[in-house]
Amino acid sequence: MSGGTARRHIGVAERRARLGIRHRLAAGTRATRPEDVAKALVALHGTDPATVYLAVGARLAEPVKTVAETERALYEDRSLVRMHGMRHTVFVLPTELTAVVHASTGIAVAARERASLVKDMAKAGAPDAAWLADVEASTLAALARRGEATAAELATDEPRLREQFVYAAGKSYEGVHTVSGRLLRVLGVEGKVVRGRPLGSWTSSQFRWAPAPDHPELDVAGAQAGLLRRWLTVCGPATEADLKWWTGWRVTEVRRALGAIGAREVALEEGTGYVVEGDEEPVPEPAEPWAALLPALDPTAMGWQQRDWYLAPELRPALFDRSGNVGPTVWWDGRVVGGWAQRPDGDVVWRILDGTGVGREAEAAIGAEAERLREWVGATRVTPRFRTPLERELAG
Repeated sequence: MSGGTARRHIGVAERRARLGIRHRLAAGTRATRPEDVAKALVALHGTDPATVYLAVGARLAEPVKTVAETERALYEDRSLVRMHGMRHTVFVLPTELTAVVHASTGIAVAARERASLVKDMAKAGAPDAAWLADVEASTLAALARRGEATAAELATDEPRLREQFVYAAGKSYEGVHTVSGRLLRVLGVEGKVVRGRPLGSWTSSQFRWAPAPDHPELDVAGAQAGLLRRWLTVCGPATEADLKWWTGWRVTEVRRALGAIGAREVALEEGTGYVVEGDEEPVPEPAEPWAALLPALDPTAMGWQQRDWYLAPELRPALFDRSGNVGPTVWWDGRVVGGWAQRPDGDVVWRILDGTGVGREAEAAIGAEAERLREWVGATRVTPRFRTPLERELAG
C-alpha cells in the first residue's frame, strides 16, 4: 500500500462514473454475453435465481437473449458456475474463478460447516464421521455417474442420504434435518459439487446437483490477493470496511492482500480508500446520463458496505428488508432514486422516491428501461425471494 504524501481525492461524481462504466450500465458499455457481465462484476448474487438473469439482462445490449444465453453459459458451456463463495453466499461466477474463490474464502468456511454437521449428528446420536465419509464417497460416485441429479435421485443410489436426525433438541428452533440436505450443502462449500440446472424455469430455486469443475489447489494468501485485485479493479475505490464486508475475511487478511497487490491509497468522503496500482488517474464521465432497473440483491447495489455515495440513507427503509437485503432499485446516472416491481399481470411499475430530485429526462429514460425489462421478461412472473416494503407496495 502506498503511503507518504498527498493522496488524490476521488469524489462522489467520479465514483459514480466509474460504477456506470465498469458495471456495464452506462450507454455504450453494455455487454454481448453473460460471461462479460459476470467478469465485469466479479460475481453475481445467486441466492435468488432470478437475480442472476435480471442482473445480466440489465447489462446486455440485446436483453432478449438473456435467458437463452445465461442458460447456455451455466448449463451447456459451463463458462459460468453457481457455487458458495464470499460471506457464505451463493454466487454465479466465471468458471476460471472457482479455484480462486474456493481457496480465498471457501476452505475456512467449509471446515466450519463440516465440523458443525459432525457435531450436530453426534449430539443427536446419529452415525459418526466415518459413516458420513462413506456416504459422501458413495454420493459423489453416484453423481459422477449421473452427471447431474436431484437430492432425491441421489438418495435412490445412496439410501443413507435419507437418514434424519434431530437438530437442536429442546430448543425453540428444534428441527429435523436430513443427511442429504446438510451433506450436499457441505460438499458445495467444499467445492466438490455445484448447483446445476433447475427443475423448473429460470426463476426456480430447486436445483439439480453436478460435480464441481476441476480446479487446482491454490495458496490461500495468493488466492486472496488475486480475488481482491479483481474486485478492486471493477469496484475501486473502496474502503477497508468495504473490502472486509464483501470478502468476509478478517481485517488482517484484507490488509495482507492489499499489501500483496500494491494497492494505492486515495482520499474518499468517508476516509481512506484503495485502488489497484495504475488506477489513480481521473476517469471521464459517461457520454450521457444513464438509467437502470436493477434486481433485488444486484451486485452493484450490494457491492459496498458504505453506500451513502450512491444510496441516500433516507431511502433505505423502503428499499431494504430487515436483514439488510436490497430490493429492486431504480438508478439514474450513478445513484439509486427509487424502486420497481412486477405486478401479477406482468406490468413493470416503478416509483421515484421523494428527495431524489430527478427531472423529465430521467423519468423518460427510466420508463424506457422499464419497457425494455417488460419485453424480455415476457410472460414470466418474478417475485424477489427477499421482499422489501416498496416492492410489496408496488406489486400490489
